[in-house]
Amino acid sequence: MLRLLLPSLLTVASGVSIVVQQVLNTRLRADLGSAAWAGFVSYAVGLACMTLLILALRDPLPSASVAARVPWWAWSGGVFGALFIGLATVLVPQLGAAAFIALLVAGQMLASIAFDHFGWMGLAQRPLDGPRLIGVALLVGGVVLIRR
Repeated sequence: MLRLLLPSLLTVASGVSIVVQQVLNTRLRADLGSAAWAGFVSYAVGLACMTLLILALRDPLPSASVAARVPWWAWSGGVFGALFIGLATVLVPQLGAAAFIALLVAGQMLASIAFDHFGWMGLAQRPLDGPRLIGVALLVGGVVLIRR
């Protein structure tokens, strides 16, 4: 139990950071008058932070042979990040932060259950069972209550 405490707390902090990021990006969109520029700034700052992390960790640049072995679809994560940032800057003001995050988590959970169940993209298969199905139903019920 204790060995999961720090990872669990860090995951909660990660969730908090998503809310903060979306509120900041929403404000930036309003101030700049552009969802595209707000997203660009978000990614530019993120790129700068990742560059500093690479330098701090002294991570070597992956070799061309290593990069060539990566499946084509593994390179597309940024597309989904851009979609998330772009939609969030438009939808948070319409839905509110709580409803947006509740719907976001519901979408993440539904997709995660499918990815786990089928073992998509190299994940270990974790079949959908009764307790997981009940958890999804409770989560969807929570979204309905938050959204009303």
